[in-house]
Order: sequence, then structure tokens, then C-alpha cells
Amino acid sequence: MAVFLRLSSLFKLMTFMALMVSSGVSATEQAQPVDDELRELLKHAIENSDSFEDRFEAEVWLVSKRDNLGKFIKDPEERMDLLQRIHRAATRAGLQPEIVLALIEVESHFNRFAISSVGAQGMMQVMPFWKDEIGHPEDNLTDVETNLTYGCTILKHYLNKTNGRLMDALARYNGSYGQYWYPRRVMDAWEKHWR
Repeated sequence: MAVFLRLSSLFKLMTFMALMVSSGVSATEQAQPVDDELRELLKHAIENSDSFEDRFEAEVWLVSKRDNLGKFIKDPEERMDLLQRIHRAATRAGLQPEIVLALIEVESHFNRFAISSVGAQGMMQVMPFWKDEIGHPEDNLTDVETNLTYGCTILKHYLNKTNGRLMDALARYNGSYGQYWYPRRVMDAWEKHWR
């Protein structure tokens, strides 16, 4: 057991170092001054990340995703909060948070108030008929938690229905089953920004 824990810690350290190298930070470089507000936000996010196995995993994941999300959400506090919520909802549903990030990028560009031409609402563009289907007509699909819960649950359902075939599940999620333009868009976003 102790050997496994040491190997696990070593793997985490190697992952963190690889992230630092891939981001262009060298061990001998002079560190840039860290914004105190950002430091506190990150510290709070890491300490309150209940969907992660440990704080180190939370720190690596949040740091690796925050800059890409910055293209869509400028406020650092809102960004960290949203990353935590997405990770929690995806993990609870048994999904990879990175796929959910890519899906949200394609669906709404992280606009919680997005409404499509067919009436889908929120970040994950959930159709309002689902509220009646489950007996919760009062639910607000522009509420981030509600939208993430619905969207992640629906995607997981389609993933189960397609025996784990992500491309088919994404096509069903979009209502374009049998066509693969939408799943390709999600996978392209995943490849470019969230992997």
C-alpha cells in the first residue's frame, strides 16, 4: 500500500512538472509575480473541490483549464467557480469533465443565458421539455447548477444507450443521430482546448 501511495505521489509530481514544461515554465526562470487575488481564488477553489481525489489533483486540473476558459469568461473568480461546478457535475454523472467543457464551448460558448433557435437553454443547451418529463416544470435551465445537472445526466444517458460510443452519444445529445458534424465539432474543441 505504501509503495502504491509513493508511486501515486510520484506520478502526480511528474504530471505537474510535465504541465509546467509544456507551458514553457522552466525551473530556473524567475517566477512572475502572482496576483494576490488569483492566488486566493485558486487556494479557495482547491480547498473546496470536493469532486477531486486530493488537493494536488484539483490544483493541476484547475490550473490547466483556467486559461482556456479565460477566452470565454474574464472574471477569475467566476471562472474558478464554474470549473469546480463543471468538474463536480461531470464527475457525479460519470463523465469526463473535459468532454463536458468541450460540449459547452460548442453549445453556448459558456453563456448561461444562451437560447437556441429551437428553444434549448443555458450552457449545455437543454431542451425545456425535459423539465415536464421529470416533473419539475419550475426548474430554471439558465441556473448553472440546474443546467449542468440536466445536461450531464442527459449526456450520460445517451452514452449508456450507445454502449459508450461517445460520437453516437454526442449526436443523440444534439438531436442529430446518424450525422457526425456535431460530434466532430465537440471533439475538435476538446482536442484544441480541453484535452
